[in-house]
Amino acid sequence: MLQPYLNKITQGNSLDILQQLPPQSIDLVVTSPPYFQQRNYGNGLDEIGQETSEQAYLDRLLAIFRECVRVTKDTGAIVFNLGDKYKNGGLQLIPFKFALQVLAQEQVFLVNQLTWNKLNPTPRQDKRKLVQATEPFFVFAKTKRYTFNVDDFLQHLDVLNKKQRKASSGIGKKYYQLIEEAGLSEIEKENAKKALDEAIQAVFRGEISSFRMKIRGIHKLAYGGQAGGRNNQILNNGFSIIKITGNKLKKDIIESPVENTKDNQHTAVYPLYIIQELIKLLSNQGDIVVDPFNGSGTTCVAAKILHRQYIGIDINSDYVELARRRLAETDRKQELIF
Repeated sequence: MLQPYLNKITQGNSLDILQQLPPQSIDLVVTSPPYFQQRNYGNGLDEIGQETSEQAYLDRLLAIFRECVRVTKDTGAIVFNLGDKYKNGGLQLIPFKFALQVLAQEQVFLVNQLTWNKLNPTPRQDKRKLVQATEPFFVFAKTKRYTFNVDDFLQHLDVLNKKQRKASSGIGKKYYQLIEEAGLSEIEKENAKKALDEAIQAVFRGEISSFRMKIRGIHKLAYGGQAGGRNNQILNNGFSIIKITGNKLKKDIIESPVENTKDNQHTAVYPLYIIQELIKLLSNQGDIVVDPFNGSGTTCVAAKILHRQYIGIDINSDYVELARRRLAETDRKQELIF
């Protein structure tokens, strides 16, 4: 029964509500469960994160993840963000233990471990440890037919890449110098410069995004010198040009500051920017996005901005009301960053 929960924030136990959703009805799950023994949100015995043992915590998360698998379509994806915890002076590696147990118990595979690089991490006073500035977002899928709109992901970087095309002329000058420094024959140098000219012009015309040039005697052969078409070009012709088509290379790292909670009574808010990028990557307009640990409602706000449907679930009545207020304000505020 999907309709009673669609485009709403529902107060209740995540596991109980998920069990009421039909199988294969959800396009994307994006969530960040409470971290193990980090904060007490005042929800009593039902609150995940207050378990007395690490495995008890993981078992409860795995039960919820199992329901997420059941309700997600074969073309869908499930994204979990978890933070780690120190114990006896060392990290417990809880996020990675969770991911390993998911892979051992469920019929899913790990598409990516997206790393959130925090631009303003919380400073620590421990002078024997580096400041923790990253958290993982685990992206799981049930089949290889999962939605993946890579051109929509970090699209603003593609715009920046187009603006930087003129820099290719500077790269070209560097390669011209390297061609002269390499021990190539005069014919090889002439051919290399001609190919370089053509690559630079292809960038200016927008036919390719960029290129790399490998020159014999200057650059190492690929993969330790194994035989291959590119290496054969370098050995036989003195050079090889690698043309990069499409948009800027999309990496499994995303940079964003920690969300400002000054005007948000929830104490652990993940960035709207990151969630928007994940929703654009892993779903299409009109799809249904679910967050079983909805908190302040960031996932649902991002889904609404991006013209997706949403289902938010949270056990805390105060956070349910907060999320509902944020959704009501979304149409009046320009929360979309890019």
